[in-house]
Order: sequence, then structure tokens, then C-alpha cells
Amino acid sequence: MSSVQFFSSPAPVTPRQLSEATGAKLAGGGDPDSALTGIAPLESAETGALAFLDNPSYARFAAETRASACLISPRFADSLAAGCVALVTPEPYRAFAKAAALMFPAAQRPQPIFNSRGVAPGCFVHPDAKLESGVVVDPGVVIGAGAEIGRGTIIAANAVIGPGVRIGRDCAIGPSATIVHSLIGNRVIIHAGARIGQDGFGFAMGPQGHLKVPQIGRVILQDDVDIGANTTIDRGANRDTIIGEGTKIDNLVQIGHNVQIGRHCVIVGQVGISGSTVLQDYVVLAGQVGVAGHLKIGMAAQVGAKSGVMTDIPAGQKFFGIPAKPAKQHFREVATLGKLASRPDKGQKSGQD
Repeated sequence: MSSVQFFSSPAPVTPRQLSEATGAKLAGGGDPDSALTGIAPLESAETGALAFLDNPSYARFAAETRASACLISPRFADSLAAGCVALVTPEPYRAFAKAAALMFPAAQRPQPIFNSRGVAPGCFVHPDAKLESGVVVDPGVVIGAGAEIGRGTIIAANAVIGPGVRIGRDCAIGPSATIVHSLIGNRVIIHAGARIGQDGFGFAMGPQGHLKVPQIGRVILQDDVDIGANTTIDRGANRDTIIGEGTKIDNLVQIGHNVQIGRHCVIVGQVGISGSTVLQDYVVLAGQVGVAGHLKIGMAAQVGAKSGVMTDIPAGQKFFGIPAKPAKQHFREVATLGKLASRPDKGQKSGQD
């Protein structure tokens, strides 16, 4: 449910305006010019709220909802309550994302905690740093020598931007994030506590001790990348760690040195990717996947939750399990093992000895 305490809508919108903005078609009952002032789940929405319906699990609430409008897939459109405007679209959730961004633009990226414009008192900005007009900097921020920050970027409280770091335009750097040895594109979001560009885990192992290998690469985040809270991305050892444009990385992810991640990948929480592994475009790694080093995961491959990837994965394949293998093979093996385990032990003795 939307809260005016934290996210106030700039102005009411109407179902007709949302239809134009999202491409959804107006249908059903209700007033297409009524004011929508909030967002709520279908089952608890009140008059004035926008809801959406895509998942069949929630279809039972459609006929009783009190929402004023609902973004809804065609298969459920006829079941919607009479007083609710149907905004019919084949992709309700994607349309909902556009509608929510229109109604609550401040929720799209971290906002300054203290300061609404310019550089706040209590910052430490090196004289050699370059900030374009429109940069917002909260108290406690440290910006090093030679750093460059583009117009419209927000640096929230206590973030640290290291010497020489370049951050593009319209980015948002969350509270207490640290960024060193990095080049960052436009419209990048880095959430609270993320660590970008620190040493990779590189040591020459030996019985006389483990000798540290200097990590002299960079981290490059291309345009429209999103980095979750407390995620860490190590800089490269002898080349760059690269995150491709449009890739979305969840909270608590660890990305090792020299890793290269392609465009529009999705990396879910608590994933760990070891050094020098390559993910091609559109790869999906579900929660808690672990990936060994020096591997290649092909374009549009998907890896199921908690899997351990120890070999290359061909493009377009779905892998699952520990060790990860083609999903169909994994589930056949699990089913076979279950059947074997459920059989009575033929060697078991009955009665008394």
C-alpha cells in the first residue's frame, strides 16, 4: 500500500491518463476520469486506488475489489468488479511499473536524506573534484581528488567516492556506499552499503605464505545498471570487472575480480560469482547460486536457486542442482532417487532372530 508518510504522489492521475501512458485499453465499468491517488493490493484496495492482476492466485479477489482501476490481463478482465475501471494489457506487471513510476517518481531511486539541492554542509569534497550543476550531496559524503560526477546525480549521506572515480548523469548513490577505482555510466543506481572497486581476492598461494597479488584493474558499470544494498563488486586484477548495461543485481551479491557480466542480466540475492567468469547477455542467476571461476555462462541461460555451477553452461540452457546440470536431467535424477529411497529394503529381516 502506498504511504503518504514516505512517498507522496505529486498529483492525482486518471485511468484514462494511465491508459495513454501504458498502452492499456480501457474497458469495463467505473469512471475513466476518476482520480487515482494511491496504489494498493487488489484485495485491500479502497476507492481511489490503482491495483493490478496478473497472477491467477489473486483472481478470486477481482469480483470484490474496491479499487477504482486495475491493470489486468485479458483473461481476467470480465471478472473485475463492476465499479472498477479495467485497464486491459497483456503485461499487467510491466504496465504497473510504468504507472507506479508516473504516480510516485521519487520511489524510483534513492533520494537524498538531508539535502534537496547542491552540496550540503559537512561534506568533504576535494578541490580537484568536478561536480556538474544539479549534483546533490548529503552531509558526511567524502569525494576524492579528480573524481567527476555528472548532472542530476544524488550522493546520499556518508557515501565515499574515491579519487579519480567517474560517475555519469542522473545516478543515485545510496547512504554509506563506497566507490573506488570505478567508472560508472548514466542512470546507475547503487543502493545503501554497496562496495564497488575494492581489491579482488588475489593471492599467490604457497607453503611460505600467501603472497598478495596487486589488483590493478577497474570496475566498469555501464548505463542503467542497478546494484543492490550491501553488494560487493571487486575490481579487476589485470583487466576490468565489467557489468553490462541494464543489468540488475540484487542485495548481498559478491562479484569477484575480472568477472564480465553482459547486458540485461538478472542476478538475485546472495549469489556469488568467482573471478574471471563470463556471463553473456540476458543470463539469470536465481538466489544463492554459486559460480566457480573462469567459466562461461552462455546468452539467456538460467540457473535455478541454490545451484552450484562448476562447468560452462551453453546459451539458452536451464541448469539446476549441485553440481548444476540441465534442469530436466536434475529433476529426473531426483525423482529416480526418491523412488529408490521409498522401496522397502529387501535385505531387511522380518520377525525375531
